[in-house]
Amino acid sequence: MDSNYSAITKDSFVELQVKDDNFTENGHLKPNSPDDLEADDIDFDNLPLIFGENKSGSGIYGAVFNLTTTIIGAGIMALPATMKVLGLVLGIVLIFLMGILSEISVELLVRFSVQCKASSYGEVVQAALGKTAKILSEICIIVNNAGVLVVYLIIIGDVLSGSIRHIGVFDQWLGHGVWDHRKLVILIILVVFLAPLCAMDKIDSLSTSSAASVALAVVFVVVAFTIAFIKLVEGKIEAPRMTPDFGSKKAILDLLVVIPIMSNAYVCHFNVQPIYNELEGRSPQKMNRVSRITAVICVLVYASTAIAGYLLFGKDTESDILTNFDKDLGIRFSTALNYIVRVGYVFHLILVFPVIHFSLRQTVDALLFGGLAPLTESRKRCLALTAVLLALLYFGSTMIPNIWTAFKFTGATTAVSLGFTFPSLIALRLSKEGSGLSVREKIVSWFMLILAIIVSIVGVCGNIYSISSEGD
Repeated sequence: MDSNYSAITKDSFVELQVKDDNFTENGHLKPNSPDDLEADDIDFDNLPLIFGENKSGSGIYGAVFNLTTTIIGAGIMALPATMKVLGLVLGIVLIFLMGILSEISVELLVRFSVQCKASSYGEVVQAALGKTAKILSEICIIVNNAGVLVVYLIIIGDVLSGSIRHIGVFDQWLGHGVWDHRKLVILIILVVFLAPLCAMDKIDSLSTSSAASVALAVVFVVVAFTIAFIKLVEGKIEAPRMTPDFGSKKAILDLLVVIPIMSNAYVCHFNVQPIYNELEGRSPQKMNRVSRITAVICVLVYASTAIAGYLLFGKDTESDILTNFDKDLGIRFSTALNYIVRVGYVFHLILVFPVIHFSLRQTVDALLFGGLAPLTESRKRCLALTAVLLALLYFGSTMIPNIWTAFKFTGATTAVSLGFTFPSLIALRLSKEGSGLSVREKIVSWFMLILAIIVSIVGVCGNIYSISSEGD
């Protein structure tokens, strides 16, 4: 084999001798002139120990935090109330079932998004079902996310300023004052805390705040579960109901509307594509790993919260369980634990809010300004759209009475559509054009589709009947 280097004698120093005269001068290596070294000739990617790796996007755990934050929001606060309606056994079964189905639907969504090279939820829907379906899916995202964000503001207002039946944190700390005005408190939180976070134009920028929000959610779960365990050991907890109550018309009606609320808890599909797009070294396998880790975290957090919350308050469990933490819990340090739970979860919602808002803003922009440059390239449009959306969300939070009302409508319509109806239709339609579905995947897809249709019909009919009954 030809070489530019001569053999080294045994008694010589270890020194390379270059044969090529183009590289030597008087027997020594020529010094490099500035013109000899051009940036285009250097492969920085092959010099990781010197220059470090050139990374872009978020890692797996950053993506897990963002996806987990999308799921674990206000929905967790309504789960103990669903246990009150469903009973512990059916409630736990549904939490696990919905978590598994949601994870499967995310994997199907990722697979077929990559197959048709879609960069958003709307694009993959259009590739499978057409332009009209895309517009419908974008409307579902807008309604669902706007409803969720309004719920966040309602919870923040209820916890800090109180409600008709519950005392707010500010009242307990400072007594009565201007902070009793819920609308004013929400407005201040919106302007001071939420607006700066919502102004960010990349979802990867929110991975740190998402990690903090997940940590705060875990703190809430640990504290609630610890309190429930202590009271259970001390015999201060009444026996929970294990099965649904069919003893009255109201109980049956609650049962009809509670399933959509449960299905609403796992909806994160509208943020799957943005998170996948910014995933470092992205691949369907890597995103599937993200979704599986997220599913395990969320199922454990949801089951723990639902069980602990229902054990603590039983038949007195409120639709927003945070409002239950304004009274003596019957254990030592009750007041301090109440504050940790409520204030900690308010901060959690503040950190979750911009992640949901991100996909809301992206979808509104795609629907209204589809032909213009992306929001990342138009800072003025991004800020203007953010300001308009925050103003509308604020007005919505002043009009909707409680989170149960919001969840039972979005859960029966938009949440079910985004989480199960569209993903199953996408899989069944696009499997004919590319990589086909296995028999098991086809069965699961059809099951999700039929389940979504049943839940939607039952939920909507139950909600309508509930409103008419209240009117009577």
